[in-house]
Amino acid sequence: MNFVSIRVITDDVARLVAFYEQVTGVTAAWSTPDFAELTTRACTLAIASTRTVALFGADSARPAANHSVITEFRVADVDAEYDRLAPLDCEFVQKPTTMPWGNRSLLFRDPDGNLINFFTPVTPEALRRQER
Repeated sequence: MNFVSIRVITDDVARLVAFYEQVTGVTAAWSTPDFAELTTRACTLAIASTRTVALFGADSARPAANHSVITEFRVADVDAEYDRLAPLDCEFVQKPTTMPWGNRSLLFRDPDGNLINFFTPVTPEALRRQER
């Protein structure tokens, strides 16, 4: 089994796609006005309209209601990413900090309030954990 994507449901697909394109540098592929995907080497971030929720079951997902999932992106240099993102008016939750498990981490929110973590492994143990 392979984990291949995560999908974020939103009331404003265009706004959220534009945000993720800006922070990741990845151009989205649009399937319909209600669905776009940003594909990286390791995984895909899908962004879908609330209009698609009915396809899975009424009220199966709600936009801007996430309080338990953090979408994480491994980056080459967290501090450089912080400097790049600072002028973009991102809501930072935590500035670059080295975590006890060996990752240097930057936590911020997307326009719907979903948490995003940009991280860089900085200890030998953390680097080993990230080897695939």
